Amino acid sequence: MQRTLIQSLAAWKERPGHKPLILKGARQVGKTWLAKEFGAQYYENYVYINFDNNPRMNALFSGDLSIKRIIEGIEIEAGIKIDSAKTLLIFDEVQETPRALTSLKYFNENAPEYDIIAAGSLLGIALHPGTSFPVGKVESLELRPLSFEEFALALGEKRFIDLLKSGDYKLITAFHEQLSELLKKYYFIGGMPEAVVCFTETGDFNAVRKIQKRILETYQEDFSKHAPILIAPRIKLLWNSLPAQLARENRKFVYGIIKEGARARDYEVALQWLEDCGLIYKVYRLSIPRLPLPACQDFNAFKIYAVDVGLLSCMAELNPRLLLEGNQLFKEFKGALTEQYVLQELKTMPDIQTYYWSADKGTAEVDFVLGSGTRFLPGDAIPLEVKAERNLQAKSLKSYSEQFKPELAIRTSLSEYHETKAFADVPLYAIKAWIDEL
Repeated sequence: MQRTLIQSLAAWKERPGHKPLILKGARQVGKTWLAKEFGAQYYENYVYINFDNNPRMNALFSGDLSIKRIIEGIEIEAGIKIDSAKTLLIFDEVQETPRALTSLKYFNENAPEYDIIAAGSLLGIALHPGTSFPVGKVESLELRPLSFEEFALALGEKRFIDLLKSGDYKLITAFHEQLSELLKKYYFIGGMPEAVVCFTETGDFNAVRKIQKRILETYQEDFSKHAPILIAPRIKLLWNSLPAQLARENRKFVYGIIKEGARARDYEVALQWLEDCGLIYKVYRLSIPRLPLPACQDFNAFKIYAVDVGLLSCMAELNPRLLLEGNQLFKEFKGALTEQYVLQELKTMPDIQTYYWSADKGTAEVDFVLGSGTRFLPGDAIPLEVKAERNLQAKSLKSYSEQFKPELAIRTSLSEYHETKAFADVPLYAIKAWIDEL
């Protein structure tokens, strides 16, 4: 696999005065693999310590957090001498030994010469009250499932990614069918590394489904293992309501879909728990798309999306035969997979703020509104309408444009590329590459 985040890790290594790094992300998105791959490529050695079910390391970090003592213990555990100038330390499943997380503060203050990457699930949640999180003493990066670009590279289709990045849309249009077929596969397989590797090795969609189901089962087990006893059942109900939430024409999150009579105050903690551990994305409504956008968001109205389009298609029990039925996969599930896919692509661009807009009376809704101080014109918010298939109707986008007059409006669908001065039709498979060029 090729993960683009490795470039950010390389930049972290070269930056003077860098702090220990926390590699965040949902379970099974490939944090361990990436940390080891980075260590192998950019250091002479790396020392990998897994804290899961490791009583020796638990004992080491339960005592004095002196750096000298910790390094001596790690050297004994790993069986090698650590040279701080040549060795990367990898602390995996660090949430299982909270004081190892706390120790990063002392590495930063007293031994900044050591390069450390700490990885683990649920790092954003205070699982162990009383444990000191090293606020201000660490840096962080978030790893997500494979993007469409990374997925295509894993399948050996670098030629198509190079084509999309070229910006030659006449030539891109000539390969529209092949790119659409590749995108269909991504909708079904998604970006969980184990599922992608399985498909590259077997080409078996049913085998991919088995892996996705196993990953979903692991998440359910995590709810029971890590979440407070009173919250865990609500987390499961909320998580399992995702397909029903996204199947609605208006995808605004509705608590009543979780359970009849459910109220916000009963599920706020569960919702925050899922968001903190990286299993859902939350997108807030904008009442008026005016900068600064965070000041205009409506905290009572939002949409939620799953961590991965493949896992969502598995939760919705979509049949692999849809891959053989033309563009049926893009139409199935009322376009929810398409909207999920676009949101995932937007999340690969950390400098972009993502919201959605709807009219106060509910007469119009634009799927996403994008803000970025580095990509767009100052003071502008870019509407992005998402359409499954070759659907060129965009009444809501027209309503938004007439009312707020953005410098640019975007519609993404399976239609071919077309652009005027203030409007762009961008194929779904090219949406990230196109925005990257703005």
